[in-house]
Amino acid sequence: MDRLKQPEGVKSALRVLDIFELLAQYPDGISLSEISAKLSIPKSSTHNLLATLMSRSYLREGRHDRTYRLGARLFELGSSYMAGADLLTEGQEVVRETAHACDETVHLAILDGNEVLYIAKEEGTNTVRMVSAVGRRFPAYGTGVGKMLLSALAATELDEIYPPEKILMPITPRTITDPSAFRQELAEIRRRGYATDFEESTPGLCCIAAPVFGSDDVIVAAISVSVPTVRFTAERQATLRLLMQRGAARLSRVLGYHPGSS
Repeated sequence: MDRLKQPEGVKSALRVLDIFELLAQYPDGISLSEISAKLSIPKSSTHNLLATLMSRSYLREGRHDRTYRLGARLFELGSSYMAGADLLTEGQEVVRETAHACDETVHLAILDGNEVLYIAKEEGTNTVRMVSAVGRRFPAYGTGVGKMLLSALAATELDEIYPPEKILMPITPRTITDPSAFRQELAEIRRRGYATDFEESTPGLCCIAAPVFGSDDVIVAAISVSVPTVRFTAERQATLRLLMQRGAARLSRVLGYHPGSS
């Protein structure tokens, strides 16, 4: 709908949102005239909106004379939102919707020492699918989610968990056990932004995992899809990778992650 044809109340609400989004770009403040010009709002209307927002502490005086910047009330609202942005609750919803989109089993997992802990799961409807359970633990080095989470660790942290001179125990014949090859795999995962598991944890099963970031720009979890090898074609892999990345990005945003903000 054309914004010019909106009812006056809706138009005012849109203008308030525009002001918030504009001021977010000017942490030191910006003048009434600049706000009016940048948003194409008459000065009289801009003044009234700013006065109202100031009176409710949504705005405050800028660092320079006669300028405006975002106020404490917005911080309070943001803090309230983040308090309710629970990884498990929000993650289960994303996992459910992602699983329905691809009709495969989707997991959300976190890293706990040298293991991954599955905290959310939704199964697809296919007759051949992964049998797993929320609360299950698995060696991190053998899974897609585990490798995704391990790839975010500093070299010293990784060496504490997996000493570089120690061979990893094979889980299946395809598990990466050589320490050097494993570290090369993690470096490639960091470069491309997703992880794979080609029957490294379970014979006949493949996975793709994508990272979930928290508000501090640190990977806090990973989402993965588990697919029988017979359905893991090149075309299917591309589709599933996109779905995992979209689901992970959505959950990251809910948790307060803003790419490029740091």
